[in-house]
This record gives sequence, C-alpha cells and structure tokens, in this order.
Amino acid sequence: MACNSWIKEIIKNLDFNKSGLKSGDINIIFCSDDYLLKLNNQYLKHNHYTDVITFYSSDNKRISGDIFISIDSVKYNSKEYKCEFIDELHRVIIHGILHLLGFNDSNDQQRIEMREREDKALKMRKV
Repeated sequence: MACNSWIKEIIKNLDFNKSGLKSGDINIIFCSDDYLLKLNNQYLKHNHYTDVITFYSSDNKRISGDIFISIDSVKYNSKEYKCEFIDELHRVIIHGILHLLGFNDSNDQQRIEMREREDKALKMRKV
C-alpha cells in the first residue's frame, strides 16, 4: 500500500476520525533536530527537542496540515527502541496525523491512547 493510500486509510478509519473529515493536503517535511527545536521555540514556546511538530490548517471538510519530522530523532529513537528505522518513521508520521485529527498527548492517559492508535495504524500498513 502506498504511503498516500495508507494515510488516507488512517484518516478514513472511524476509530481515528469521528468527525468524518476527508483527507486534504498533508505535507510531511523532514528536517534536523536543530531546525525542529527552532520551530518548537518559535511557535510552541517549548525549549526542548522533539521528533514531530504538527501545524493544523484544516477546514471544516478536510484534514490538512504540515507535519515536521526530525530525521535525527527518528534515527535515535529507532536505535533506542530497537526497531527498524522505517517502522519508527511510520509511527512518527501516524503520530502527526493523529494530532491533525485532534488527538493530544499532554498527559499519561492521552499518551497511552495515542500509542494504541499508532499501533493500530501500523498494523493497517502491513497489508
């Protein structure tokens, strides 16, 4: 399944997208840790590294936005969690999509729920 089709399938899945919005323009931008830190400081006022930042630009009919992903962090995390780089990259892409769909990870319970949704979406990829 191509990445574009897989992303549309995730968005279409009712468990993830209760609003019924369709897939719009989703840009995935790969960058360095340092660049993402600058974005994190500038737009979110957070002074720490992260693997993904999502900027929502959806209207009331389509899910759209920009997902910035630090390749440095994805490489590090794949080693840290002992998984393949591509699997960690897909997990981070899914994480960004979930943010576009309105999911948050500000507390432990939300992080658990997002991880469960990430796992479900990763299984959708393995067709």
